[in-house]
Amino acid sequence: MKFIICIAMLFSSIPFLFCQSELNSNESFYVIPEFVLGKTLEANDGFPKTQLQKGLFVNLGQYNFNENNIWARQLNYPKTGVSIGIIDFGETEKIGRAYTFIPFIEYQLFKRWNLHVGMGGSYMDTLYDEENNPSNRAITTHLNWSFRSFMHYRLLNNKVNWRFGLGYIHHSNGHTRLPNQGLNSLLASFSAVIDTQPEAIKSFEKTKKKKSVQTYFSGRFGYGENVLSEIFNEKKPVYTMAFSAGRIYNKTFKFGGGFYYRFYQHYYDYIKNEEDLVIQEYPIFLENPTGYASNYGLFATAELLLGHVGFEFSLGFNIHKPFYPIDWKLNEGFDYVNPMGETIDVLGELDWYYEIKRSISSRLGLNFYLINTNKSPKHNVALGLHINGNLGQADFTDLSLIYVYHLDLINKK
Repeated sequence: MKFIICIAMLFSSIPFLFCQSELNSNESFYVIPEFVLGKTLEANDGFPKTQLQKGLFVNLGQYNFNENNIWARQLNYPKTGVSIGIIDFGETEKIGRAYTFIPFIEYQLFKRWNLHVGMGGSYMDTLYDEENNPSNRAITTHLNWSFRSFMHYRLLNNKVNWRFGLGYIHHSNGHTRLPNQGLNSLLASFSAVIDTQPEAIKSFEKTKKKKSVQTYFSGRFGYGENVLSEIFNEKKPVYTMAFSAGRIYNKTFKFGGGFYYRFYQHYYDYIKNEEDLVIQEYPIFLENPTGYASNYGLFATAELLLGHVGFEFSLGFNIHKPFYPIDWKLNEGFDYVNPMGETIDVLGELDWYYEIKRSISSRLGLNFYLINTNKSPKHNVALGLHINGNLGQADFTDLSLIYVYHLDLINKK
């Protein structure tokens, strides 16, 4: 899984790098020094007390004023770039620091308001340890996924544009080791936009958007890893495949739906090894371990195509995930020590929230296309990096190979 996350961090810089390769020589780059202050939210009961969180970022980016970038025209020419930073969570001994690398995209919502969102990776220098650091159950691996979202307000508009913002940053490992409560922070941001060619920005004239539609068919095969619980905390494979179809509008907005299948090695081994809950409550699983370790369902997906890169979000409905009651009972339970000094395990209760999480799957990540999607190729292949979840809670991280077949492009007036 370290390999998968390293690949994710490497490839997540591609949105910025590919945009650079398609720039006109007179397009403008910018640098944004940014200082953030805020609060690290408690991840668990007994979480260490924290002081004020502090962070320093350098955002390197560009204005996508290029008529060859159809996606930029459709999205009203957003800015793209990479945010590199260091975060002090306010308790260096037990929570430590994060070193982040997060590609981002930034949209102008109103005259002075910008929305900034990013997805990348981070390195944490302090981890949970059952003996030496038991109160920090947020982070258990050095490499983690990182997400950031900020609203920025431009205060002054001179050669240097001063900004104030409010936002949120999240770090977690995608369920590759437990506990994995994740770190969440609410932050205020103070930054300055330093443009290299401000006159090029002012002189650029936007052109009319063109409309088109194209039907696609797609298949993907993936390999992921996860852990089952804190007791079964060894990483094991999750094998995935999916098939979908849909439409692409204006070479930028991709919508579709399809069918997915997953096989969990952890589920299979738990059944084959005749663990306690199988014998006590689900002996029928022994009749077909492969079937009861499988998961399949239907999904709807939306993807934002940015040339060689796609940002994808999917929601699914699980038709078949029979092992999830065991998964839930193991992860949502707790233990305590009775007056006799014995440790008592209490299993999680199958309540209404369980029913929702059992039914709804989610998927968020990046696709890296071999051929620029602006060209509307008949055939295309991509590498996908995604976090898969149960109603937003991380289930596993996977790497997938994707094939896409397109019908003829239809231009509209």
